[in-house]
Amino acid sequence: MNAEELTKQLKQRAAELGFSLAGATPAVSPPGAARLDEWLTAGYAGQMHYFADRRDAYDHPRHVLDGACSVLMLAMDYQTVEPQQPGPGEGRISKYAWGPSDYHDLIHERLNALADFLRGCIPAALVRGVVDTAPLLEREFAQLAGLGWVGKHTLLINRSRGSWFFLAALLTDVELEYDRPHEADHCGTCRACLDACPTDAFPQPYVLDATRCISYLTIELRDAIPHELRAGIGDWLFGCDVCQNVCPWNSEAKSIRQSEFQPLPENDPIELSKLFELDEVAFRARFRHTPLWRPKRRGLLRNAAIVLGNRPVPAAVPALMRALNDDEPLVRGAAAWALGKHSDPAGRDALTRRLIVETEVDVRREIESAVSQCG
Repeated sequence: MNAEELTKQLKQRAAELGFSLAGATPAVSPPGAARLDEWLTAGYAGQMHYFADRRDAYDHPRHVLDGACSVLMLAMDYQTVEPQQPGPGEGRISKYAWGPSDYHDLIHERLNALADFLRGCIPAALVRGVVDTAPLLEREFAQLAGLGWVGKHTLLINRSRGSWFFLAALLTDVELEYDRPHEADHCGTCRACLDACPTDAFPQPYVLDATRCISYLTIELRDAIPHELRAGIGDWLFGCDVCQNVCPWNSEAKSIRQSEFQPLPENDPIELSKLFELDEVAFRARFRHTPLWRPKRRGLLRNAAIVLGNRPVPAAVPALMRALNDDEPLVRGAAAWALGKHSDPAGRDALTRRLIVETEVDVRREIESAVSQCG
């Protein structure tokens, strides 16, 4: 089978497996490697140390698959329905994460099937499928494979599908027929994504300061969320869709009906106070095989407290008082901050009682600040 026929069959099989876009490109050193260095030097990666730890591996796909010759870049849509408006005491979850499954598991299953198909065509082929966990600059290779361009919000945009999709890659030592790179930038003078960001996470177009990004703050950050960024989080419990929501290229993006990406009723929106009733066992049972597992219980409850501080409702005070005595200092500190935003005598009394026994310096500071805000 020649490269043209093989590539055609691979793309056809990818479409059958649910991938909406597919394009092939040579396995080369990505042109964006230098920009990665600049981004790391600026400190924009924050606590995502795996970028720097694996920096050399990003120089060429052969560090992901020895002998890699070709990269088949793939996209899988996840846009389903429009989210419900959160009510009092409720929070938002990013669209990609509100369903019953972790997209990594779903896409890896499809990639394995595609890899098996390639091995069926060429038994000696070396193949590896990856989904945003390997040292591969997926957006760079997606652009080289003709799938779209990198927008000012740093996400890949496709003219017909917008940006509501996951990227995945199939690496192989087999030569494929390569697509033309997408060289045009169709963002023009538009600044919608840059201007809409609640935390000013874009120091300039096409550059993201992850340390200010709501997705980073609610998912990757393991410490307390900086005070100056808490208000900007608004009602986002996990992730953020603001820059994609305002992008004109997403205004007519097609929705899909795939059940794995449909929102669970309890996640659209999510009731925040109930999260504080979950111990580690219950948290694992509810979130273990979903994206919401990544920040772990301590991170998600921290986020819930921040949202309840941004959107104070009297009904949330008992849950925050409970969180004030949580085993995790991170949760206690966030709960104290949130109670400081509520003008509730019971909350102030709870803060005062906790201050007597609190031993963590950072949590004590949060409590002292909250008590003063409560009057």
